[in-house]
Formats: sequence, structure tokens, C-alpha cells
Amino acid sequence: MSQPLHLTAEVTVQQLGFRLDKALAALFPDYSRTRIKEWILDDLVKIDDVIINRPREKVYTGQQVEVNATLEDEVIFQAQNIPLNIVFEDEHILVINKPAGLVVHPGAGNPDGTILNALLYHFPEIVEVPRAGIVHRLDKDTTGLMIIAKTVPAQTHLVTSLQAREITREYDAIAMGCFTAGGRVEAPIGRDKANRVKMAVATVGGKHAVTHYRVAEKYRAHTRLRLRLETGRTHQIRVHMAHIGHVLAGDPVYGGRPRPPKGASEMLTTTLRNFKRQALHATMLRLEHPITGEIMEWHAPVPEDMQKLSAVLRADAIFYEQ
Repeated sequence: MSQPLHLTAEVTVQQLGFRLDKALAALFPDYSRTRIKEWILDDLVKIDDVIINRPREKVYTGQQVEVNATLEDEVIFQAQNIPLNIVFEDEHILVINKPAGLVVHPGAGNPDGTILNALLYHFPEIVEVPRAGIVHRLDKDTTGLMIIAKTVPAQTHLVTSLQAREITREYDAIAMGCFTAGGRVEAPIGRDKANRVKMAVATVGGKHAVTHYRVAEKYRAHTRLRLRLETGRTHQIRVHMAHIGHVLAGDPVYGGRPRPPKGASEMLTTTLRNFKRQALHATMLRLEHPITGEIMEWHAPVPEDMQKLSAVLRADAIFYEQ
């Protein structure tokens, strides 16, 4: 059960110079520091009518703070022994290579069996970090690199870096249609009003979103792309590619049904029909370590199913070039 929650208060001299999350914890003692921090990160807190999503923002006497949230029952997530493909780990952060079919966070239809449940099992102390250290997500059937914070300071720094666009994320994808060159898509993204499961380009009410892409390999009727996110909206690459008329191969939500080119071999037709997920893989992640400041970079090889799809598309293109 959930209910709207509206809180207002004025910063007093007792909170002068406090971080925003600490100040709100003092002003609204009925709510946990973790929950308050999540409200801030979810753009639900205003100072003097301006949304502030930085927990470390300093507050000053006389400022008006406002919280507009939905109060839900506290959920205790279960730790589950789910294997994680760990690419890098130290005491502050964890980088994993996510497989297809694994949901990042519990939600409607996926109450458990997620990366969050796995993190709680493998690193029980991560329960003290908001969202179990998850600072960005990949769709269920998108594969590749994710960074997770193991401590609150690391999480705070990573969220700040994401908001400042200081983390580089590159993806491999196979899209329908032929591209003549790379480019840039700048189009705001919001919830699709006709289908709440989908996102869409929304000129009214959508959030700013920018995707850069370049051509990696051309086939007869498909193109392998390398994409870089400038922003990180839900389904961003999938929505932007569909918006410019190049749905990702296999995408079940945005219309990526099989479209074999004329004269396609049985092998190509079968491979396209059996590819049941969006052909999208988070292949590179580069950032400044949130604690040490070291520049770090990781790569995850393209998964076998996308490699096979590329190989069959390549063989088809070579055959028709002869």
C-alpha cells in the first residue's frame, strides 16, 4: 500500500551548513537517512522551489525545504545466492558483466532473483548503501558492464559523476537498416502515454537525452553500431534508434521483429527469428575511481549470441557481394 507524502520545513540555525540528507534527517526524524537519500536522488526534494538531487548540498538558515514523495511500506529484500560475473572489485566498488535475462532491481513481476538480491548475498554489508549500491541500470535483456558502489561515500561520488556526465559508457548494438555514417540523436525521453511499459520521444515533459553513434560494420539490411551515452534515460538507446527508424534487432518492445533481407538464407532467417532480445551490449565503462581518483576502464566482450548474429549477417553480405 502506498500513499502520497508531502513534507515542508524551514532550515533552522541548528542545521546551518549541514549536508541536505543530514538536515532532512534532523527535520523529519520519522524517516530513515537511507529513505531520505533516495528521495533526494529521485528528484523529490526541493530547496526554495528548486529540485536538488545532491545529498551533499549544503543548506542554510531560512531555506524552505519540500518533499513530494510516495510513502510505501519498507521492503526487506531477500539475499539470494545468484552468481555474479565480477570484472573488478576493491573495497569501494564492484564492476560486473550482466548476462541477458537478469533483472537489476526487484519490481512488479520480478520480486526477487535480481542483481540486488545477489549483491545482498555476496556482500551483506551493502544493505547499508541506498539501493544496495546500484547507481545505474541495464534492461533485463541488455548485457554488459555495470558499476556498483560498496560504500555510501563511493555511491555518493558515483551518482555525482553520472549526473555530471563524467562516466563514459559505450555499447555495441545491431540495428535494422543501413546507415551511411555515424551521428547524434538529441531527443527528450518520457513515458509513452499510450503504453506505460514503453518509453518514447516526448517533446513535452520528456527528459533531455543525447546518444552518439558510429558505424562499426555494415551488412545488407542491418548495421552494427558503437554507441556512447551522454545521458542515461530509461531505454535511451532503444528509443533513440527506433525514433530515427532503426529499431534494434530482436527488440520485443520497440518493434524489432525479424526482417530478413530479400533472398536471405535459411540460416540467416532462422538466426533472426531466434534472436529474442534487443541486440545491445554495454561493452566499455570508463570513470574516475570515486575514492582514489584513478582513471579506470573496463571492457566486456560481445556475448556469444550477438557474435553469432553478426557472423551470419556478415556471411550473407559477403555472399551477395560476390
